[in-house]
Amino acid sequence: MGKLDGKVAFITGAGRGQGRSHAVRLAEEGADIIAVDICAPMPTVPYALATPDDLRETASMVEDRDRRIVACQADVRSRAQLASAVSDGLAALGHIDVVVANAGIMAVPAEGIDEERQWDDALAVMLTGVWHTIKVTVPSMIERGRGGCIVATGSTGGLRGISDGSGGIDGYGAAKHGVNGLVAIYANLLARHSIRVNSVHPTGVATPMVMNPTVEAWIGGSGYPPNALPVAAMDPADVSNAIVWLASDDARYVTGVALPVDAGNTINTRTVSDD
Repeated sequence: MGKLDGKVAFITGAGRGQGRSHAVRLAEEGADIIAVDICAPMPTVPYALATPDDLRETASMVEDRDRRIVACQADVRSRAQLASAVSDGLAALGHIDVVVANAGIMAVPAEGIDEERQWDDALAVMLTGVWHTIKVTVPSMIERGRGGCIVATGSTGGLRGISDGSGGIDGYGAAKHGVNGLVAIYANLLARHSIRVNSVHPTGVATPMVMNPTVEAWIGGSGYPPNALPVAAMDPADVSNAIVWLASDDARYVTGVALPVDAGNTINTRTVSDD
């Protein structure tokens, strides 16, 4: 018996990385999945994003766990596209109980990319995209009257003031700090419907968003504080396990929380030069 038997989870950024891990891990606990990803490049992001084949691979992995999945290509910057994905998911699976607003980008500085566009896209994906995700999923959850759980993906960059002063990284930090505001707002607004709203704030996670030459080179020169625990980057499953807990009845009275899953990064007082 799984912790999420009978539930349906709507997950953005599910083509690969953390989103794929969340989809698979929640499926292992009994949830059916509505998986959403843009599956297309963005001009302001200097590394490859997920592809339609990646999203199909996520679907195959969920099906291998004997769970149902509806996989949709949709851009979280477009509320209409997300609403269409919700409609398709509800038609196939009947309801939504868990929402994981996970889609994210790392718009590090790169030659030929305008920093104002990087700022705009960072906020559009990781703040407005979270807002859109909440707005399109909540009505059916309220109508069903069975409560639910929303988890937004933050970052240690949303708990610390860290940036190199470039548009994309400023936007990343601002968006992740903004997620905390949305969580506080909607935890209050939705509490009377027994819908809980929380965020998780990982340190570096070993996903294609981080483990690519462009971002690795930026991290190497950024002076980003190391983790307190002796680990350079966590496995996506470490974040997924926290989301399973937040989505389950084990956390039934946990709401409005910004949960660090960060190997002690946010409490670490050392710098890179100390290591």
